[in-house]
Order: sequence, then structure tokens, then C-alpha cells
Amino acid sequence: MMTDLAAFDALMAQRFSCRAFRPDPLPDAVIAGIVRTAGRTPSWSNTQTWQVLITRGAETDRFRNALLEEVRGGGTPASDLPWPDGYSGIHQARRREVGWALYEAVGVKKGDREGAARQGMENFRLFGAPHVAIVTAGEELGAWGALDCGGFVTAFCLAARAAGVDTIAQAALAGYAPMIHRHFDIPRDRLVLCAISFGHADADHPANSFRASRAALDEILEWRG
Repeated sequence: MMTDLAAFDALMAQRFSCRAFRPDPLPDAVIAGIVRTAGRTPSWSNTQTWQVLITRGAETDRFRNALLEEVRGGGTPASDLPWPDGYSGIHQARRREVGWALYEAVGVKKGDREGAARQGMENFRLFGAPHVAIVTAGEELGAWGALDCGGFVTAFCLAARAAGVDTIAQAALAGYAPMIHRHFDIPRDRLVLCAISFGHADADHPANSFRASRAALDEILEWRG
């Protein structure tokens, strides 16, 4: 008999960052169930600071088109939270590994800047997803609220997979936070942290043909005593 931990580990192994979706939408009840489950995420002093705005139908395309217009029009990227200072050592190595795995899967060769840029624009096309979730946190809670929302994003992605739904959490969209605030009339005291595009994966698309590696246990676990 599979233990609860083994079943959860199997669910974790099934989840992946989907980079090509089928256009068919999800029933509202399925989406609501995913959000309800993700809402069980623990938070600082039970503040539950996360809020999630989800598009469906024509609104997804309206946002997709507006976002593409913003990016192609040379809009200046700006985020509500500071970007990382940089990527070095093992962090840079892992970042490059997954990047080249994606490029290899979709046929982008080293040095093909045009191909890389074209693939990068898929972020702003929401990878063709029928839905996108915009995750925000209360500004006054600062980094602690953002930390709690990170847990919510993870729970959302796992709950979705349990429901047979595929996801990709996207930091790229947070780089256009002012546009997202304007488009959805999100108050300035809500920090735009990330987006989650979701729906059913296009299993035949080459962008979904690889899986990112995971660090070995001895790379992340340090025993004491």
C-alpha cells in the first residue's frame, strides 16, 4: 500500500513547468477547488496575505494581447519587489542547465539570439494557456508576506496537478507590474509577485518534452547531531 508520503512524492514528481498549453478552458468548479486547497497554506500569524486574480475566456486573450503589446512596444520593465542581485555558483549552473534543456527541446542553437528571444516571448503569450492567475501580497507585510505567497504558489501548482491541471509559475510577468496594476486595477498596496499560467498541457509540444533536474539530497540536507 502506498503511504501518504509516497503518494505526495509521486504527485511532486508529476508536476512540471508547462511551456505549451492546449486552448480548452477549465470548469470554474475545478479552478475554485484548486484555489480552495491552496488556501490551506500556512502563513505568518495566519495573515493569509495572498490574493489571486484569475482570467478566463476572452479576458485571458485581452490580457495576453495587452501584455505582448507592452513588451513589444519597449515598455520599461519594473517590478514591485527587487530582482535578485545576481546568479552565481550552483544557482547559475542550474539556471543555465534548464535554459539549455529548453532551447535544445525547441531547436534553438547556441548563439541563436533571435530564436532565444522568440522563445522568451512565449512567457508573455502565457504559453498559450487559457487561464492565468496573478498572485499578489499585502505590501505592509514585506518579505514575510512574499514568503507566505511562495507557499501558496507551490500549493496552487500541486493542487492543480492533483486535479489533472498543468501550470507554470512565471516571474517574467512580475517585471511588468505597473502594466498589470493598470490592466486589472490592482491597488498599489498589493504587490504583484508572479503569475501562474495554467490549463491542460499540449503533450506533443517539444517544449514539454524535458524535465528539470533536481539536486541530490546531500546538496540540500545538512545533518547536525
